[in-house]
Amino acid sequence: MTTPVFRFAPSPTGFLHLGHALSAVSVWRAAEAVGGRVLLRIEDIDPARSRPEHVAAIEEDLAWLGLRWDGEVRRQSNHMDDYARALMSLGDRSLVYPSRLTRADISEAVARIEEAEGRPWPRDPDGAARLPIPGARENEAETRHALRLDMAKALRAIGGERLVWREEGAGPDGETGDVAARPDLWGDVILARKETPTSYHLAVVVDDAAQGVTHVVRGQDMFHATSAHRLLQRLLGLPAPVYRHHRLVSDAEGQKLAKSRGSTSLRDLRVAGWDRNDVLRAVDALLKGDVLKSSA
Repeated sequence: MTTPVFRFAPSPTGFLHLGHALSAVSVWRAAEAVGGRVLLRIEDIDPARSRPEHVAAIEEDLAWLGLRWDGEVRRQSNHMDDYARALMSLGDRSLVYPSRLTRADISEAVARIEEAEGRPWPRDPDGAARLPIPGARENEAETRHALRLDMAKALRAIGGERLVWREEGAGPDGETGDVAARPDLWGDVILARKETPTSYHLAVVVDDAAQGVTHVVRGQDMFHATSAHRLLQRLLGLPAPVYRHHRLVSDAEGQKLAKSRGSTSLRDLRVAGWDRNDVLRAVDALLKGDVLKSSA
């Protein structure tokens, strides 16, 4: 039997907080339970927001928590050629198209349709307007373009095959076991951005396959994205890991912890006198469903 391979894959756009600690601890515990290995991946495809000091801080925080990873750290910014080859493979089958639509273009088109038809335009699981949008005009002044997956063509390419993934955790509504993928709910997802030659959806499936990842442990906010990932795995001939989605950490106001909201970092907790065991006790309490106190 092959050794199970797990991964922890943070983005270096800020310092790790208790939500990251919960996810990291969940990954390492799941790996330990089955005699697996854990790899560390730095998801730094966003050059505008990624910072080298945050990469160093991620490794420092994990070491402080007593979490050790196997092998070299994979940094996405060093593997753009891998994503380019995947895009080329999809492009050779006419499954990708360039789009110069800006957010303003999309908003204007959606507003026009909603006013004319008197009903809301469908949204993807992240709340964005689902493409394609009939009558949406490309912005002629926009010189750059994104690359989008032609969802209708992609679904025809797999011949109506029913895609599923194995869920060992639970989705937001308790989904578990063999979960049917619904990539159609995403519409024409972005596979490469105007400023970045890839996107999260594409990079994550390419990386997981390249690293031999067999088990993915991550937050429930990524549960629905798995549908898009399963389609890309099928189109690119990549293996599908087993997934385990865990609960998210919310603060006392019910908001998900986020670097963008300035949630208290693990570094701040250390300065405040917390030690490794304090964090682990907090993680255990959060996994049981306790609400994060405002002091954290």
